[in-house]
Amino acid sequence: MRPVRFVTAALATAALSLPLAAVPAAADPSSDQGAASHSNARFDRLRWAAPDGFFVGTAVAGGGHHLEQDYPDPFTSDREYRKILGRQFNSVSPENQMKWEYLRPERDRYDFGAADAIVDFAERHHQVVRGHTLLWHSQNPEWLEEGDFSDEELRTILREHITTVVGRYAGRIQQWDVANEIFDEQGDLRTEENIWIRELGPGIVADAFRWAHQADPEAKLFFNDYGVEDVNAKSDAYYELVQDLLEQGVPVHGFSVQAHLSMRYGFPGGLEENLRRFDELGLETAVTELDVRMDLPEDGEPTAAQLRKQADYYQRALSACLAVEDCNSFTIWGFTDKYSWVPVFFQGEGAATVMTDDFRRKPSFYALQATLKKAKRK
Repeated sequence: MRPVRFVTAALATAALSLPLAAVPAAADPSSDQGAASHSNARFDRLRWAAPDGFFVGTAVAGGGHHLEQDYPDPFTSDREYRKILGRQFNSVSPENQMKWEYLRPERDRYDFGAADAIVDFAERHHQVVRGHTLLWHSQNPEWLEEGDFSDEELRTILREHITTVVGRYAGRIQQWDVANEIFDEQGDLRTEENIWIRELGPGIVADAFRWAHQADPEAKLFFNDYGVEDVNAKSDAYYELVQDLLEQGVPVHGFSVQAHLSMRYGFPGGLEENLRRFDELGLETAVTELDVRMDLPEDGEPTAAQLRKQADYYQRALSACLAVEDCNSFTIWGFTDKYSWVPVFFQGEGAATVMTDDFRRKPSFYALQATLKKAKRK
């Protein structure tokens, strides 16, 4: 396991230097500088700070890169992690546990153990669940990507998967990321990378939405992608596709931006505008995978200035969502650096979440909390 980083001075300096609106007086940022101390009081929880009908969530760590780390499965083994997960959030998203390579180890065998555990946990803690994901070009099992299937067989495999998975959790999952990352950065369909689009054609995307809707008519069905926070070629491609599908009567209900942000780049200033244009099409919108990574100094500890800037990014992302009428789901991609995917995939970058390795709250946490409370009072 990575060593715990004691960043007390930077945390305190950054929190106390934030604008007063970003750190509520009731939440003294110095209170979390020792051992992780999370109050049981409702006022201390993000979920209770949120306006009615607004869901603030997190990814549930497990699978994926975690299997390569020298710690046991976070969700099942870390009691403190689960306590915070249940108290702070009213929405959860399986980070990897509902992706094809985990649900479908073999063509004729499903493994629902990890996914079932998350859904059961959510129900015990009065949380909703975002299902992630049904049609994607990545994290597919080897038997699928390297299999010799006819088009008819592939179509049957996808339909059976969607019907089985969505049907299993019918009435228990609020939103599904049906189609994930189907466009590249230029706004072109991933016709080579995505096995479904490559082999079955673009029309398979509409079919995936239809099958998911048949399996659970109550679930909200989303497109989900990274790099679509701003108005750009990629988000334009989704905007055009959604309009076409809606005209065809395809049950598309939502568009979500992942928002994996880096402080190497400016904040996506068009986020609210972009969410609003999809809202005006009649869709729900969401921020689904927010984290804000930074280039770490040589000692691995963020500076106070970095923590302030990170808090600003988190606050602006949440404010953009709250400003759009039907943006009612806001999910951070993990809440502790202890289990973040960022250092594994972005060398030299890290500290991307709202809590340290030992669950002490960063200014980003307080910025989210204060922004939610302000919205609730309106």
